[in-house]
Order: sequence, then structure tokens, then C-alpha cells
Amino acid sequence: MKYSVVIPLKNEEENITDLINELEPIMEGLNKPWELICINDGSTDGTLSLLSAIGKTKPYLRILTFDCNYGQSCAFDAGFKYAKGEWVITMDGDRQNDPADIPKLLALADNYDLVCGHRIKRQDPWHKKITSTLANFIRSRFCRDGIQDTGCSLKVYRKECLDHIKMYKGMHRFLPALFTIEGFRIAEAPVNHRERFKGVTKYNLLNRSFNTISDMLAVRWMSKRHINYRIDKEIP
Repeated sequence: MKYSVVIPLKNEEENITDLINELEPIMEGLNKPWELICINDGSTDGTLSLLSAIGKTKPYLRILTFDCNYGQSCAFDAGFKYAKGEWVITMDGDRQNDPADIPKLLALADNYDLVCGHRIKRQDPWHKKITSTLANFIRSRFCRDGIQDTGCSLKVYRKECLDHIKMYKGMHRFLPALFTIEGFRIAEAPVNHRERFKGVTKYNLLNRSFNTISDMLAVRWMSKRHINYRIDKEIP
């Protein structure tokens, strides 16, 4: 398997069909074996039943369903563990990420272990833009990961590197920093960002910003305490 696309979903029944119909020709155009892993993260709408119906005609679709809502970090972690591809591609289920950008990120991937999308023209309400800009400013200087927009879910990971990363709740926002700590190569590329036309955002000021402070401190601690050494020589 060459590619695994991992998408967490919570109450996105209005977006699923369009998302998959848009993603499929992009992935098929790569002419490599691929799979789509959708994680139903405790949806209370028709997300699961719709996924199940689509899965009957889409053999590449694999569905993981949680018994309740555990959050995006848990959903990504489950998808990462089940992924069979050499490369793992992540994106949101709200259709704000553009699947057409996937080949652009993959074009850089051979020289890197993680390629992050950078949303140049955010199509979000003004207060969300300000919150995100401030959060990225603080995080990038605190964690020193060199990434301007870690909140963009459109990313491409080398699976063998991803398997070295231990996930914790909230840590999906800091995956570039965790890759940097491990000495992996990361890059960033500009991507399209679209307005949410259907459904309701699951994030607010509290759960997107304030709750990340302790996570950021944990990442900073991990960076400073990471074991790093080189053996000069071995004497029999």
C-alpha cells in the first residue's frame, strides 16, 4: 500500500459524500494503491450510517467507529495505527482542506518525513483567524518547530517515522514539534483553504487555544529532556 488517507469525522453527514467524491479522482490519479480510513468520533447524526452505505461501493474505504467522542488526537492516533500505507495523508472532514493540494505535498515528501500545509488565505470568521494567528505565533516560538500553521490538518507523514511518535490528547497540534524533537525532516507548503459551507465547527476559543497551553509546556519539556547523543567509537 502506498498511501493511507486518514480523516476524523464528527457529525459531518452533510460533507461526507462530497468529500469522498472530490478525494477519489485525486488519489486515483496518483496511480498507486491507496486506502481511505474514516474515523467516526462519536457522531450523533447520520455519519456512521452514511459511511457504511458508501463503503459498500467503495472498496478502498475503511471505517473505524468509536463508542463515544474521544477527540481529534485519539481519532488521528487510531487512523495512524490502522494505516497500511508508506505515506499517511491527513485532512479534516469539513471540506475546508482541498484534496487538489495533496499531489503538491507529495511532490516534496521524498525529501522530508513530514510535509505540512500552510493555509495562506484563511476562509474563517475574523475571530477564528485572530485566535489561530496568535496561537501559531506563540507556539512556533515556544516549540521552535519552524512551522507557521500547525493547525492545518492537511499533512503528509512518512509512516515509518510516524510509528516512532507517541500520541497524547491534544498532541495532534504539536506533531511537527514532535517530529523535530526526533530529528525528522519537516517542510511546509502553501495550500488552499475553503469556507465551510455545510455543518457546524466543533471548535471554539476555549478548546482550541487555552487548553493547548499545558500541551505546549509538555512539548517544551520533552524538547529539553530528549535524550540525544553520538557514540564516538566502540572499543572491543
